[in-house]
Amino acid sequence: MLRMLSAALAVAAFAAPLAGQQSTTSASNTFDWSGEIPAGSWIRVRDLNGGISVEPGTGNTVQVHGEKQWRRGDPSHVRFEVYKGSDGVTVCALWNADDTCDASGMHSHGDHHTRDGDDVSVHFTVHLPAGVKVDVGTVNGSLDVQGARAEVVATTVNGRIDAATAQGPVRAETVNGSINVRMDSLPGSGDLDYSTVNGSVTAMLPASLSAELDMETVNGSISSDFPLTVSGKLSPRHIRATIGSGGRELRLHTVNGSIELRKLD
Repeated sequence: MLRMLSAALAVAAFAAPLAGQQSTTSASNTFDWSGEIPAGSWIRVRDLNGGISVEPGTGNTVQVHGEKQWRRGDPSHVRFEVYKGSDGVTVCALWNADDTCDASGMHSHGDHHTRDGDDVSVHFTVHLPAGVKVDVGTVNGSLDVQGARAEVVATTVNGRIDAATAQGPVRAETVNGSINVRMDSLPGSGDLDYSTVNGSVTAMLPASLSAELDMETVNGSISSDFPLTVSGKLSPRHIRATIGSGGRELRLHTVNGSIELRKLD
């Protein structure tokens, strides 16, 4: 999971369409950023404690709102940073004084959990225009992406993932939580991965799907609406098969939970 949250990306200055068109405000316990991001570029949001919600936006302006929540902790040690890279914008909530934020995400150099009684969390809400790709990641929190119209990447450790987009692909991974994804269309040939340990996996994909399928669970059932050409030994908990003419890899894995592959009309 740390590898996914820290994948290396280019860090050159962002292109001109963003320059001069962003605004950032930060009150003591809230944060707001807005800016124009060209279609095909990324908005990335990185959190540590707290969930992230993505909703459809209007025009070509991305809006990100962050709000601190706590009962006993000290919210003053959590700050927000914005990084503009070659392919988009990254927004981070940072818990330690020497934590950093760049195009590859949040880099933590300490453990905020060592503070006694610290229960501070940050919930982000993103308003996403058509064509802008979104990459959201947290450690303790759920991810809810609705109304996207481009590629989606969602990763957490403790929390569920719900992600829907008019145009995929979607990639999602958690450890403790279920995964529910929907893609109304699926251009290109990129692989699709959905993985959890404790939770179910449900993928709703276009009827035109062609893929090399690998579905596996240890404690749960497997079902598919798609006709499958099975390769190798048929197992009730592990299926390798071809859908349509094959091509991209489609992997759905869990340990404790069921797997459902659904065909959209």
